Amino acid sequence: MAASPGPPDLDIVTDPSRAQTLLDPLRLRILGLAQSALSASDMAARLRLPRQRVNYHVRRLAERGFLRRAGRQRKRNMVEQLYVAVARRFLLSPELLQGVAADWREVPDAASAAYLLSLTSRVQSDVLRAARAAEEDGRRLSTLSLKSQFRFESVEQRADFARTIREAVVEAVARHTLPDEPAGRRAAAGLPYRLVLSCYPLEPEPAA
Repeated sequence: MAASPGPPDLDIVTDPSRAQTLLDPLRLRILGLAQSALSASDMAARLRLPRQRVNYHVRRLAERGFLRRAGRQRKRNMVEQLYVAVARRFLLSPELLQGVAADWREVPDAASAAYLLSLTSRVQSDVLRAARAAEEDGRRLSTLSLKSQFRFESVEQRADFARTIREAVVEAVARHTLPDEPAGRRAAAGLPYRLVLSCYPLEPEPAA
């Protein structure tokens, strides 16, 4: 069996035909198994499905760039092709929805779930474009992410928290950054950045 490097963290799906190939329950299960190199017959045994059926989906995933070849193994009198997922996890780009994608600017209630979901969709699109530009320029994309988990005991405590956060962010932006310029004036000093800070109620994730 040939050794191969581990897969990257994320494969971002931007092509509609790739997305169509991916969105099949059995193919998602195959990709979950293929985090280590396996043959189609190995996957079929673990899924308890006919080898021919699994092999068809494995080939389709390989053709669309979700699986790559990872050596061979001998089993009895046969030599089987091994496959491994090209990434540990996959992300569907908001760009797949093109003109009907969520737009935070069209949601009037800034405190609504629709506004936040639309805004996070915009964040994904922004970061994707920035990552492409960085890759083309041969540089590393620099980002900042903050994550915390906590509880509020009252509405008043939540309101006080929101006010304190707003004041702290406004002060930090004023102290450490320059005003942004319109799109036509990118000759200004520095690189443009966007800050999105969100806070939302947390529901338990459903059991796998």
